[in-house]
Amino acid sequence: MRVRPFRLWLPALILALWALKAHGEPFVIQDIELEGLQRIERGTVFSYLPIQVGERFDQRRGVEVIRALFKTGFFSDVSLRRKGNVLVIVLKERPAISEINFDGNKDIKDEDLANALKGVGIAKGRVFNRSILQRMQNELRQQYFARGKYNVQLDVKVNELPRNRVSIDIHIIEGKVARIKRINLVGNEDFTDEKLEKRFESGVPAWYNFFSSKDKYSKQKLSGDLERLRSFYLDRGYLKFSIDSTQVSITPDKQDIYITINITEGDRYTVTQVKLAGEFVVPKEKLEQLVKIKPGETFSREKVVETTDAVANRLSDDGYAFAKINPIPEVDEKTRSVVLTFFIDPGQRVYVRRINFIGNTSTRDEVFRREMRQLEGGWYSLRNIERSRRRLQRLPYVESVDIKTSRVPGADDLVDLDITVKERLSGNFAIGAGFSQAQGILFNLSLSQENFLGSGKRVAIRFDNSRVTRVYSFSYTNPYYTIDGVSRGFNLSYTETDAQEADISNYNADQGKASINYGIPLTEDDSLRTALAVEHIKIKTGTDTSREILGFLDDNGDKYLDFSLQGGFIHDTRNRTIFADRGNLQRTNLEVTVPGSDLSYYKADYRYLQYVPIFSWLTGQLKADVAYGNGYGDTTELPFFENYFAGGIRTLRGYKTNSLGPRDSNNDPRGGNFRTLGSLELIFPAPFFEQSNNVRLSAFVDAGNVYPGFGDFDAKEIRYSAGAAVTWISPLGALTFSLAAPLNDKSGDDLEPFQFNIGTVF
Repeated sequence: MRVRPFRLWLPALILALWALKAHGEPFVIQDIELEGLQRIERGTVFSYLPIQVGERFDQRRGVEVIRALFKTGFFSDVSLRRKGNVLVIVLKERPAISEINFDGNKDIKDEDLANALKGVGIAKGRVFNRSILQRMQNELRQQYFARGKYNVQLDVKVNELPRNRVSIDIHIIEGKVARIKRINLVGNEDFTDEKLEKRFESGVPAWYNFFSSKDKYSKQKLSGDLERLRSFYLDRGYLKFSIDSTQVSITPDKQDIYITINITEGDRYTVTQVKLAGEFVVPKEKLEQLVKIKPGETFSREKVVETTDAVANRLSDDGYAFAKINPIPEVDEKTRSVVLTFFIDPGQRVYVRRINFIGNTSTRDEVFRREMRQLEGGWYSLRNIERSRRRLQRLPYVESVDIKTSRVPGADDLVDLDITVKERLSGNFAIGAGFSQAQGILFNLSLSQENFLGSGKRVAIRFDNSRVTRVYSFSYTNPYYTIDGVSRGFNLSYTETDAQEADISNYNADQGKASINYGIPLTEDDSLRTALAVEHIKIKTGTDTSREILGFLDDNGDKYLDFSLQGGFIHDTRNRTIFADRGNLQRTNLEVTVPGSDLSYYKADYRYLQYVPIFSWLTGQLKADVAYGNGYGDTTELPFFENYFAGGIRTLRGYKTNSLGPRDSNNDPRGGNFRTLGSLELIFPAPFFEQSNNVRLSAFVDAGNVYPGFGDFDAKEIRYSAGAAVTWISPLGALTFSLAAPLNDKSGDDLEPFQFNIGTVF
């Protein structure tokens, strides 16, 4: 509450006391009356009065009353009168702020400016005092200064309104952002300016980086740069490094900023000995293996921190959640050497009392609890908590997970885990349409529930239609068929295929399939997949069906009832399934028809996918795919409708979909038994969408081809392409575009530099 300056309420005090003196001597107050109140409650005023009914009133107490009421800031005038033994307090309220209007602001929204003013006590409904105007302007300027706009101009007008109210109109001329013209480093001898400045977020951007905001000055950003500079030197052994001063100057027109940083590098220090001391609740030799910095190395604060974290995390895995690891350096100035001692204080072993789930309105608690690797009653384990978090985040009906650890009051060895889960919509009814270069106009109708009745089970019904295929399918999956996490699912589908519409060999196929599948977890990252399927296939030919297909049908007939077994191994460490930026996926699968089937064949494939963070904004992706199939027994070759194909946006960009590899007697692509694919891609954020997780750009090199058989592989026949791609996971579906140039195409290849795939939901 702002105190009214003494010189303003002193005249009112003198007048009030003169009035009291004119009405007599001191008296005992029988009642207190308030006059002049409009908005302020009587109880509010009485709560501030330093005097009560029944007390003796005199001039000294009058001074206390007036001072107390002026200190509230609610009143512009206060006077006292006596009416018999009744004390009358006459008040004149300050006006209230009816509204605050902003005009001319574009960089900062109205609500953000209003919240900033509210933080310093200026808001709609608050008492207006003209002394707050300067405070208001200062706060608004600070908001713009934080965005680098130092020539902002403010025009504030106060308009009086009926019922003792005012409105405040603020016109803003934001001006232009001041840009950093130069950063001067003074005192660096061992490292060049360029080497140090390239680690800064502030500075002059490269000439080709048109969209960079690096030259936009921010005090917070500069503070981060100074800390990065300090870390750079401390990580390289400069134990006595210091930043002596930092000067930020701006030109008179407030457009250009110059920054000067004065530093003292000092000498480089070497570590001569590393010791562990304290209480060892974990064997000392195990903790010594976690030490990242070794004798003879240059001192590095980064390695010291890594060691501290590694030891603390190891102790937390055994329940010592609040262990303290204190690194103490003993510095020898003469030899420029350091002896490091890590003092270990494990504290008490901590147990988890309760695990509370918050925010799950649709999903049963038991669905989340079965994913937990940290159990109630067990000792606290950071490793198990992080494993639990990752398992929860991988659930398709969970958007985000936040885990907080809170101590149990009165118990030093107990904690509770509060897990806040933000669910995503798990049910979906969609009518979709789109266009694909490979399949033409698409239409789909689907009803799916990833979290059926909050049980975590998946139920889906789907109908897809395009010029190439028509698919009807039903699937059901129980991810916890057993309490150990073994999953079981059923699939029923019927597919009609017109292969000629896909620009491959001319035939039609009607396929009905039923399968049961199981998933068996081996570790957190590894699992086995098995399936048993029965499939009925009917092949129809046309007038120009190729000789290869007709020959296969002559040998094997045109109707098949096949029974197949599938087995697969999956290793997946990706941090997320959509737009991952780190981790590895390896998938091996084998499918073979069993005795009793009309056709005898097998198919095997291996897929490798690796994400490598290069910089914070750049990720490398390496992808490889190898697949092979063949017939056995009475079936002398892989059925033509099971052949592998290559070319198109999903396999080898720049070449027409399914166009590579062997061709039939009609010169149409017929696929092959053996396929090899590879891709190297650099992924980076799109301009203006740097913070978006739904858009990404990439530059790529693709390679691969399809061969009649494994023995027909010829490295000279591998096709290459290079280009760029953009993928957007929009609210209406996935949109993918690529522009690729074949690098070694040959005569007869079908090229398609621009390719796209669009799907929408309406």
